[in-house]
Amino acid sequence: MSHAFRTIGLIGKPNHQGANHTLVSLYHFLKQYQLQVYVEEKVAGSLGLDGVQAMDLVDLGKNCDLAIVVGGDGNMLGAARVLARFGVAVLGVNRGNLGFLTDLSPESFQIPLAEVLAGNYVNEHRNLLEIEVHRHDSIKSSNSAVNEAVLHADKVAHMIEFEAYINDEFVFSQRSDGLIVSTPTGSTAYSLSGGGPILTPELDAMSLVPMFPHTLSSRPLVVSGNSEIRLKVAPSNDAHLQISCDSHVILAVMPGDEIVIRKHPKPLKLVHPPGYSYFNVLRNKLGWGSKLY
Repeated sequence: MSHAFRTIGLIGKPNHQGANHTLVSLYHFLKQYQLQVYVEEKVAGSLGLDGVQAMDLVDLGKNCDLAIVVGGDGNMLGAARVLARFGVAVLGVNRGNLGFLTDLSPESFQIPLAEVLAGNYVNEHRNLLEIEVHRHDSIKSSNSAVNEAVLHADKVAHMIEFEAYINDEFVFSQRSDGLIVSTPTGSTAYSLSGGGPILTPELDAMSLVPMFPHTLSSRPLVVSGNSEIRLKVAPSNDAHLQISCDSHVILAVMPGDEIVIRKHPKPLKLVHPPGYSYFNVLRNKLGWGSKLY
């Protein structure tokens, strides 16, 4: 029997008993198929498996056809920021709630995973953001984000001032607690809490959502995914500012800096089992009404 994927990487949540239990089940399940299985070194030691081959995340990305991430969407985001660079297919097993990115259940992964291994799966590309902080015409720091980049002060409820440019054209200036620049994937995360629109995953778009703007004329704005967004932080800001990437990686921003946000050249390749429906996940997560008749 031929398999769509020959080399599988297992990625988990360190020191999480439930996730470890699922990783062990996955490992034994995959080994039955005579597949090459590697385990991320952060979790390999705590699984108690004999002869397990451990690798760091970057090497998993270089060597695997498919990476299976066990945990919540947060784990998935951390792994995805690294794995997207290598074009690895990524599949999520959720521990806890049904996730937007992790859709296999730990209790019943066997049948859908067998389908995926046999080549019966739904392929999806998710765009990432590439974020750079520019100071005096040089790049001071950069990172990527699956969900969103947020410009904000390091203090809670502290107003900042900035200008937004799209493809070098001035769009607006704003006094607010910050700005969320979101991918379609991130549109159901932090951006949604800020009143942003839900963007379906296949859209090539980004949204700009103001956080507590000091004027009622500020509204969420959706732009083409090929746009370059440039945020110029006013020199008059007295606070320490930062850009949060997926609320995980923090880049420091000084008054007068410019932040450049654009689509990352490498999308994330997500794999879903057959029968996957984005709207089904959305309906479940947001508690939308079921069919009337």
